[in-house]
Amino acid sequence: MISTQRRKLLAAGGLGALGLWALKPGAKGAPHSPYFSELARAIKLAGIATPTLVIDRQQLRNNAGKVMAHIAQRMDFRLVVKSLPSHALIQDITSITKSRRMMLFSLPQLGLMAKGDADILLGKPMPVAAAAKFYQSAGGAQQDSQQDFYPEQQLQWLMDSPERLLQYRELARQQALTMRLNFELDVGLHRGGISSSKMLQEMLTILQSEPRLQFSGMMGYDAHVAKIPDLPGLRAQAHLHAHELYTRLANEALASVATFKAGTAPSEKQKLVFNAAGSPTYRLYDGSGIQNELSVGSAMLKPSDFDLPGLADLSPAVFIATPVLKVPEKFMMPYGVEAIGNVARSLDVNQQNAAFIYGGNWLADPVSPSGLSVSALYGNSSNQQVLVGSGNQQLKVDDIVFFRPRQSEAVLQQFGDIAVYENGKIVDMWTVFPATA
Repeated sequence: MISTQRRKLLAAGGLGALGLWALKPGAKGAPHSPYFSELARAIKLAGIATPTLVIDRQQLRNNAGKVMAHIAQRMDFRLVVKSLPSHALIQDITSITKSRRMMLFSLPQLGLMAKGDADILLGKPMPVAAAAKFYQSAGGAQQDSQQDFYPEQQLQWLMDSPERLLQYRELARQQALTMRLNFELDVGLHRGGISSSKMLQEMLTILQSEPRLQFSGMMGYDAHVAKIPDLPGLRAQAHLHAHELYTRLANEALASVATFKAGTAPSEKQKLVFNAAGSPTYRLYDGSGIQNELSVGSAMLKPSDFDLPGLADLSPAVFIATPVLKVPEKFMMPYGVEAIGNVARSLDVNQQNAAFIYGGNWLADPVSPSGLSVSALYGNSSNQQVLVGSGNQQLKVDDIVFFRPRQSEAVLQQFGDIAVYENGKIVDMWTVFPATA
């Protein structure tokens, strides 16, 4: 006979197994929604059969319109080029923004954009050797009759420390350059910049010592405000800190600049630029502060890192489309560890099926058909990524799977020309800038 104690143990084990069974996830996923079915059809009709970056032009233009509706002439708008690295893409957006202001973060991209009537602000401090290289290039030649870009009027270098400012002063003296300099403020992100009155005054004193250097304004980037934990009052406090520090230092700079001799004072023809925000935080500004310019880039395309409350009315406008290469009968781990795959399938119906795609291992996540995920067991591959699912997706060889990028910068430059989707068709292919750091 089975003892009472053993009966209890068996009963407990049975209940435990039943509990584990009850915790098993249910089947997720479905075939493409009508939107992605139509997009997949357009991709195939265009003869696209490799991993391709796709932009929904209507969604892009809708997003640009909403960004500009918020700014509504209250502040100036500056486009962040690193997030939109394509001349055609930039032109499409500027047709709506009507702004020639650009923010750049790359020396090669500076060379590409330094032309015409562009108004350029560097979004990060450049090593002085990079600035010297720019001026040595044909695109940086000042007062050259063959050039239509004049750095002394159209370009602002970003200064984050007295040490860098001294380096640029020496460059200006050595090469007889006139340079406009914008001061970076540390408004709470803590990745460098001016954070005290003492540091600001030290830099203003250096700047005043060289007539070839001109103060052009300030820049304060506050992306941390939207990304810190949403604890009661924490984000509002961070925004208030950024605003108050920016206002105080800007007013101190204005008071000092008013005493500068003519050579180092800002030109009356060029108002000072007090740049702020970025895609995560531009809606925190209404034009009532000292900041007179907002920078936005990624919000135009809204990759998934920008799924933030302040951007809830914007729509995803960029996807990666890639073909399915192989659809095995079931998901299996490689020889020698097949048992692990068997256990995974038995515990999670969403690992029953697999699809191998063309390429993979991008800064992106599968979005359609829904319910697919990268197999944590099988691992990543940049050649043939395996995706697992319940089978509800009904994938077949040559079907299209869509990923949503987490960011736009760098990712947009990984796939060659961008496919432009509009009115149910691929209507254009936009060339991207060469991949650079």
